[in-house]
Amino acid sequence: MKKLLLPSFLIVCFSLLASGWVHAQDQRERKVVQLSGIILNADSTDAVPGVNIYVPKKGRGTSSGRFGYFSMPVLEGDSVVFSFIGLKRQTYKVPENMEDDRISLILTMELDEIALEEIEVMPYPSEKEFKEAVLAMSVVDPMTISGSNMSPEMLLRAAEMMPASGNENFRYFQQGLMQQNQDLYGPRPLRLLDPFAWAQFIRSIKRGDLKRRD
Repeated sequence: MKKLLLPSFLIVCFSLLASGWVHAQDQRERKVVQLSGIILNADSTDAVPGVNIYVPKKGRGTSSGRFGYFSMPVLEGDSVVFSFIGLKRQTYKVPENMEDDRISLILTMELDEIALEEIEVMPYPSEKEFKEAVLAMSVVDPMTISGSNMSPEMLLRAAEMMPASGNENFRYFQQGLMQQNQDLYGPRPLRLLDPFAWAQFIRSIKRGDLKRRD
């Protein structure tokens, strides 16, 4: 029994070593290629930053930069996946037996449109409760609301809160500017102590200007 198990064990070990040697030999023969390129939107020339670029099950990957540029080393025969949320996933297979050790790509990615089923949004759990809520609703006449807003008290309050117009602001500004110029040359004159003003006032009384205004 031991004689039969020993040759079988040697055959299995030799097969594993041979397959490992063939796999290692295949890995050594595959050329390393520098894959570079720019990723753009399919409907424009805008760059797509942040695209995930990786080789599945190899642990190698990168992402596109601010201007959509990327660069990473790959092996001949690798399948490189490009994925981004909202865009269709694409796969690029590196050719075998390449003469050059560089590949430049201009990749365009299309929008991934997902059609969702129609959803009906209801304010109440059932149509029956919705009808009951509508029938129980107290509706106020819009004319009553507009009449209260157009009352004289409301209009007077709105007029008091209304800001000054452009003409009023300009007049106040001009008055302030004139007073400022007058203050540059001395104090403001007091008309009650001005004898010429009193003389004009007395002459206007004698002429009867006040009676004419009444």
